[in-house]
Amino acid sequence: MATREEKIASGLFLGALFPLLKVALNDSPSLRKKFSGVSARVQFVAHDPEGDVGAYLEFTDGALQVKQGVHENPEIAFVFGSVRKMNAMLAGRPALPRIRGLRRLGLLAKVMALLMSLTILMPTARPKDPEKRRLKVKLTIFMMAAALSRFNKLGDEAMVKWTTKQPERIYQFSVGDGSDIAAYLRVKAGKSQAGPGLYAKRRPCVHMRFRSVDDAMPIILNEANMVEAVEKGYLALDGSPEYARDIGSFMLRIQSLIM
Repeated sequence: MATREEKIASGLFLGALFPLLKVALNDSPSLRKKFSGVSARVQFVAHDPEGDVGAYLEFTDGALQVKQGVHENPEIAFVFGSVRKMNAMLAGRPALPRIRGLRRLGLLAKVMALLMSLTILMPTARPKDPEKRRLKVKLTIFMMAAALSRFNKLGDEAMVKWTTKQPERIYQFSVGDGSDIAAYLRVKAGKSQAGPGLYAKRRPCVHMRFRSVDDAMPIILNEANMVEAVEKGYLALDGSPEYARDIGSFMLRIQSLIM
């Protein structure tokens, strides 16, 4: 049976990492071409005595939606014997699933190419190409907001206690002027919501503003901490330093679960 930490980690992978596949697909002309006209469902599921854990990719004429749960009749299914094994594969560690639907080799090859696009998020990935650097930063910013919201919804005690005490507050993350790369976390009385872009209805309680893609890279690659980034001008922190530290602390806890 999966431990609570393993279930939280799987919830983060399926609910915060998988939606990034849609961003990767939309931002890549070559991937969009591969999936042009594709309509299919691809399931990822881990068996557990308390109930199977999973999510599936639903392609409709090339457009992707990520849905939580287990579909009854997917074209392809990646099946894991345990939640721990699924988490290991999604974290980039050795773990081989059983694959159902191998007769759909063309679809499988396309899905593998899409999954591989997220390896750019790995700490060891240090892209030199400007577009790939932009994608790494964009996916990281989007995942930060989504993972924080998901962490709360999955019931982490410290995160729930933190969000429950708050009135409506916005935590904004952006790069440059935010027109291309931005995401936000909205918190109110224990509830949370993440979304792309600049939140327009309320001024942020905290706004973490990276000066540029290149200035965001040292923090993303763990070559500089938040204090050093602010001192060097890579990052501007608007709003409450206390709440900014809280966000940083929760992100470190999330990283410890999924890496």
